[in-house]
Amino acid sequence: MNFRQYTCVAALLAGSTLAIAADDPAMTERPSLYVSQSANITALVEAINHETREVTLRGPQGNAVSFVASEEARNLDQVSVGDIVSAEYVETLSIEVVANEGLEPEAGELSAMARTEKGEMPGFAMMDAQVVTATVEEINLEANTFKLKGPDGAVNEYVARNPENLKRAEVGDLVIITVTEAIAMTVEVGPSS
Repeated sequence: MNFRQYTCVAALLAGSTLAIAADDPAMTERPSLYVSQSANITALVEAINHETREVTLRGPQGNAVSFVASEEARNLDQVSVGDIVSAEYVETLSIEVVANEGLEPEAGELSAMARTEKGEMPGFAMMDAQVVTATVEEINLEANTFKLKGPDGAVNEYVARNPENLKRAEVGDLVIITVTEAIAMTVEVGPSS
């Protein structure tokens, strides 16, 4: 069992802190979790050598980084000293426990990339999504543990941090884990260009 050793799943059944009351209809809802984090970075093009493709960027804290842009970096000839490079990174994790209708654990990945047209200012967007499903093989309320069977057939045991989530899941349920990472980068003409 891989995919970060289903630590994410442990976070769902173990760490989700949803309030549950005995007569609450939510008691019958299966556990789910959605978290997201993002970072935005901007930098100023401090130096660029179009022949060697070496670029130096200076960040908002004054830190500089130099690198050689690969041939994949289309439209580098459009970039000038003073231009602004903006990048945004987003990572999301969703975990859902759903009633299983006879599905076996699976794993899959999807990647996509796009970049600006030739002659435009450089820019690109990339996204990678990994989806893994596992089946709940055992729930032990007394020991506060649960076992999941992954796509490779291995069964692993986890300790629940929130025992109430174990009461909301059933043996045979399908756990769907989706991790998505996306990055977008653009270059804009700077005020001094």
